[in-house]
Amino acid sequence: MYGDIKLFAGSSTPELAEKVARYLGIPLEGVDLIEFPNENLFARLHRSVRGQDVYIIQTTSAPVHRNLMELLILLQTVRLDSAARVTAVIPYLCYARSDKKDQPRVPITARLVADMIQVAGADRYITFDLHAGQIQGFFSIPGDVLTAFHLLIDYTQRLIPHLHRPVVVTADLGFAKKGRNFAAALGLPIAFVEKRRDPDGKQTHVLSVVGDVHDRDVILVDDEVDTGGSMVNAYHAVKAHGARDVYLAFVHPVFSDPAVERLSRLDFKRIITTDTVPIPPHKREPLRDRLEVLTIAQMLGEVIRRVHEGRSVGALFNE
Repeated sequence: MYGDIKLFAGSSTPELAEKVARYLGIPLEGVDLIEFPNENLFARLHRSVRGQDVYIIQTTSAPVHRNLMELLILLQTVRLDSAARVTAVIPYLCYARSDKKDQPRVPITARLVADMIQVAGADRYITFDLHAGQIQGFFSIPGDVLTAFHLLIDYTQRLIPHLHRPVVVTADLGFAKKGRNFAAALGLPIAFVEKRRDPDGKQTHVLSVVGDVHDRDVILVDDEVDTGGSMVNAYHAVKAHGARDVYLAFVHPVFSDPAVERLSRLDFKRIITTDTVPIPPHKREPLRDRLEVLTIAQMLGEVIRRVHEGRSVGALFNE
């Protein structure tokens, strides 16, 4: 029905795109991405993609607006070149926290981003671990919302024999359901940090810890770390309740300032994350050998292959 897989990469995740291309055994297609002096962006394909099955890999982390606009321009470029099908592969979707009107006179920006991706030319989308599941409903095109928690679970499973009475802890009650699933997959008990966020969304305050963490090694889990405030508060909360070593596991290392500075000051035993968002060297260095970055490349490559061949993606995860 479609031609060959044609894989393109924006400028946000070149290393991840190269790994995916190697897994699939195909080259990344050439594209010129040019920024003019007035900051307008321009894209030009090296070869035609007429009638082909095109996948554009571009995460939308910082610089958010540059990366988002680059994605939209690439989508339109391949659509105007008559690609048979266009899939936006977005390991980290920006504006995912703006998913509802929770106060007067505010936008639902996640819906706007979904609309723009569709209007730009995407027939499908692939992304990882949305902050809120209802964002899937903002798209009227089919998509695959994957989870990298399989990778975190596999890695953590190997740590468990070396931990003392381990317990999974979620950084807030909003992550309780996913936290339970994580704990159940590991066969561990769970506890929760109860917090309250200020109306402006900038500050959080811990109210209590629900569950037993005393004299236990803690695996603190969440979907992403942005400025790190919630994780720092959760760390101090479990330590105040008698926790031993604390491990940190999350999917998206957004690491907005001052996240790395905050995390580096605390005695996390291990910080486990993925490469949905690239971590530059100056942010890796303060965390040194405590940082473990798991790659989603093989999972993503296999999903792209299955989508191209019209095979089940759920079967890959025994679903």
